Amino acid sequence: MKHIQLGQSKLSVTPICLGTMTFGEQVDEATAHDILDRSLERGVNFIDTAEMYAVPPKAETFNATERILGNWFAKHPEKRQKLVLATKVAGPSRSMPWIRGGSGDLTAKDILEACDGSLKRLHTDVIDLYQIHWPVRSVPAFGGIYYHPAQESEGTSIHLQLEALGKLVKAGKVRAVGLSNETPYGVHEFVRLAEQYDLPRVATVQNGYSLINRSVENALDETMHRLGVSLLAYSPLAFGLLTGKYDAQGLTGPDVPAQARLKKFESTRKQRWGRPEALAAAKRYSALARAHALTPLQLALAFCYTKWQVASTIIGVTSVAQLDECLDVWGTTLSPELLKAIDALRWELRDPAQ
Repeated sequence: MKHIQLGQSKLSVTPICLGTMTFGEQVDEATAHDILDRSLERGVNFIDTAEMYAVPPKAETFNATERILGNWFAKHPEKRQKLVLATKVAGPSRSMPWIRGGSGDLTAKDILEACDGSLKRLHTDVIDLYQIHWPVRSVPAFGGIYYHPAQESEGTSIHLQLEALGKLVKAGKVRAVGLSNETPYGVHEFVRLAEQYDLPRVATVQNGYSLINRSVENALDETMHRLGVSLLAYSPLAFGLLTGKYDAQGLTGPDVPAQARLKKFESTRKQRWGRPEALAAAKRYSALARAHALTPLQLALAFCYTKWQVASTIIGVTSVAQLDECLDVWGTTLSPELLKAIDALRWELRDPAQ
């Protein structure tokens, strides 16, 4: 895999990134370390995590993923040097009182303290890419599709957040900064203020992107292209909907694997991936894949792997076998006929897991 430069930073990563939010919930530490070993063996040099993980978020597993990664780094310090490590500071945690007491803000002080906590848990001196997990501003994210000005409240400004990130970069604790679950406005404002005040320029935005959520292509892709910011695509399999395993029996059918995320965790079924229209759309894409001699997983990942908008696709797995299956899709091409059929389905179905 040819390495990709992230934005205007000096970070060079593989176009596939190992996501780790399953570590500490669906994946125990020993299995997580096996997955990490195999991922590095297969040539993946990019790992993404967050202080909030594991997922689904809860007090008992808060910080668990970073600790699991940190224990692996502590055992294998030479492997840390081979990897680009990304993590995220949680945004306003209104519904999660175990994160900064459920604060509705993300202050400069919060960012500085959270980074120090991540560095300690990860057993590392530097975080290569430090991201704000979601904005303080009221934005249509995590299943929302409308912006409501009336829902805005006072919070720490983008400028103050950037200044805090700048302190981390200057101190050598962070190499580059990024955003997640952001909008075109947010990306523009972060870049504008960085250029105006000589603060760190965001290198990446990590947003959901898949066959059933192509909302990135509704202007955010133009923003990122023109400003030189790279897209990290998360949930390319839409929490498993695009693997085909839910097609026959729905999300909780008796033959659906007990450990399947949407079956195991009721909270996930209340999110965008649990919508009936999202499952209906996934079934349509599964049928399209099979009609072209592909598995649903192959179609979903090859779509992300080959899109110009995507710098690196974040894959989340629960076993070494799943990891190999996802990595083996690399190099799969989609015919012009199939791409045309995908666009026709999107025109009809739009983005039900937005």
